[in-house]
Order: sequence, then structure tokens, then C-alpha cells
Amino acid sequence: MDRQRTLLQMAQKMSAAVAAEDWNMLAAMNTLMTTTLPQMAAHGPWNAGERAALSALRQIHDEAVKRCDRAAEDLGRRMNEMQANQEGWLAYALYSDQADNGINA
Repeated sequence: MDRQRTLLQMAQKMSAAVAAEDWNMLAAMNTLMTTTLPQMAAHGPWNAGERAALSALRQIHDEAVKRCDRAAEDLGRRMNEMQANQEGWLAYALYSDQADNGINA
């Protein structure tokens, strides 16, 4: 197993997923890392190239975590806004439905 090449490929895929905000791919990559890295480590000490590739993977993983956190915060804000505006939307929907049916409120 060429650990350096595998690590670099994983970093490249994770980087692409971060750039695309592909949350499903990021989850899959995280799962892959969870299973693959311990197996790789079991093959003995890391050489300099492998440590550099592992560091690159760690950096992109850290960036992925930050992006996920920001996306979760943004989603939370949008959901709070939707909750705050729910009553107005319901009133508008009720009014629109009544208007479409010729009912005067």
C-alpha cells in the first residue's frame, strides 16, 4: 500500500468536497478516514513524505470542520428566521387561499 499516495488522494477528494460544499461526500470521507488511518498506521512508522501527506490531510480536514460548522450556524439562523416568520406566512397563505376561493375576509 502506498500510504503517501493514498493520503494525498484522500486530501484531494476532501478538498474538492469542501469546495463544492458536498456534505454527503465529506461525511463519506470522514468515515473513510476513521477506518483507513488506523489501518495505515498499523503498517509501521510514517516516513517524511507520508507525514507531509498526513499533515495536508489534517489541514483540509480542519478546514472541512470549519466549513461544516459555518454551514450549521447559517442553517440554524435561517431556521430561526423561518420560525420567527411562520405566523406571517400562515396568515398570508390563509388570505391567499381565501382570495383564490372568492371569500372576503
